[in-house]
Amino acid sequence: MPTSLLTTRPAAPHAAGKQRIAAAVEAARAELLDLSHRIHANPEPAFEEHQAAAWCAETLRAHGFEVELPAGRLATAIRATRRGGRGGEAPRIGILAEYDALPGLGHGCGHNTMASSGVGAAIALAAIADELPGVIVFLGTPAEERGSGKQFMIDDGLFDGLDAALLYHPCDRSHVDIAPLASIDVEVVFTGLQSHAASDPWKGRNALDAMILLFTSVGLWRQQLRPSARVHGIIQEGGTAANIIPDRTKAWFMVRSDDDADYQAMQVRFRQLCDAAALATDTRAEVTFSGGSRTMRTNRILAERWMANAAAYGIEDMGGDASYGSTDMANVSWVCPAIHPDLAIAPFPTPGHSIRFRDAAVTPMADETVLMAATIVAQTAFDLFADPTLVEAAWAEFRASEPSGG
Repeated sequence: MPTSLLTTRPAAPHAAGKQRIAAAVEAARAELLDLSHRIHANPEPAFEEHQAAAWCAETLRAHGFEVELPAGRLATAIRATRRGGRGGEAPRIGILAEYDALPGLGHGCGHNTMASSGVGAAIALAAIADELPGVIVFLGTPAEERGSGKQFMIDDGLFDGLDAALLYHPCDRSHVDIAPLASIDVEVVFTGLQSHAASDPWKGRNALDAMILLFTSVGLWRQQLRPSARVHGIIQEGGTAANIIPDRTKAWFMVRSDDDADYQAMQVRFRQLCDAAALATDTRAEVTFSGGSRTMRTNRILAERWMANAAAYGIEDMGGDASYGSTDMANVSWVCPAIHPDLAIAPFPTPGHSIRFRDAAVTPMADETVLMAATIVAQTAFDLFADPTLVEAAWAEFRASEPSGG
C-alpha cells in the first residue's frame, strides 16, 4: 500500500475519528497478521472451518464483543456484537468475514485476509465504541466457496435488523464494483450395476458411461449458451477398478449466469441432460441442487464512501472486472445495503483460485492489504454510525432498486 495508516490524513468527513480507527488497526498489526497467517497455514474447507472460527471468536472476545459460536444452524458461523456508548439499537452495521479454503488448494482465494481484516475492522470500531450509537455486528460467514453459508445465516435471521453489510475481498486489482454470476452447486450421482468388465460386461449397467455422456452433452450445450453463462464440473468418483463395470459415479457441477430467467432455465435443462444420460445407459440419476448465489446489488451510497476513504490512502478505483465468479455476498445485497469491494494483494495479472494467488495471500503486500482493508471497512462503517442521513440514503437507494414485486 502506498501510504502509512498513521501519517495519512483520512477522508472527510469525520477525519479525526477515522484517524483513531487507523491507529487502532495499526496497534493490532501483530495480532491481525498472526491471525491471517495462522488461518492460511491451516486451511479448512466449507462448513469445516472450526479452527478459523474459534480463532476469530477468541480475538473478538478479547476486544469486548459478545460472541455467539455457533450462530444459527452452522457450527462455524459467528455473530458477535459490541454496543456503542451512545446507546440505541440503530444503526446496526455489519462487518463480515470469510474463512473457508478451497479443497486441495488451500487459501487460493485469500479468505485468510478476509477473516483477519474483518476482525480488524470490528476491533478498530470497538476501540472507539464509546462515541458510537447503535451496534457493531460482526458476522463470520462460512462456506462461501461451496454451499452459500450466508444464505443459511440469512434464513436463520442473523442478518435481521442490519442497516448495512460491508465485506472486502482480495484481488489483483482494486475496485468497488463487481458483477458476480448467479450460481448453484449440483451433485450428480449415477447408479448402475457391477459386473466383470471382461468375462460378462453385458450383465452390467455402466454408471461411468452415463457420466461421460453427461460431460459430452454439457460440452455440446455450451455452444448454445449465452456468453455470460457457465457450466463446469469435476468427476469425484469414477469407479473402483478397470476390470469392474462401475455401478456408481459422482460429479460436482456448477451452473452460473448473469440473467435470472436464463439461470432458472439452465437448471431445468441441466436436469434434463442428466435424465437423458441415465436413459441412454439404463442407469439411474440423482440430481441435487444446493447452495445458490445471486447477482449483486452494489449500493452506490456505500460504494462512494468506500472510494473516498480508499482514495485518501492513494488507492485508485480501477473499475469493475470484465468477468467475475460468484459470491453469496450477493445474497446479502438483496437483504440490506451492501458492498463487496476488492483490494489488490498481488500484482496484476495473478489469477484467483490458483497456487500463485494462494502464495500471494501471505506476502508483505497481502499483509499491508489486510491492515488497509480493515481500516477502510471500519472508516466506511464509521461514516454510517456518524451520519444517520447516510443510512437513510442507502436504504432509499436499496428500496428504489428493488425489482417490481419485491
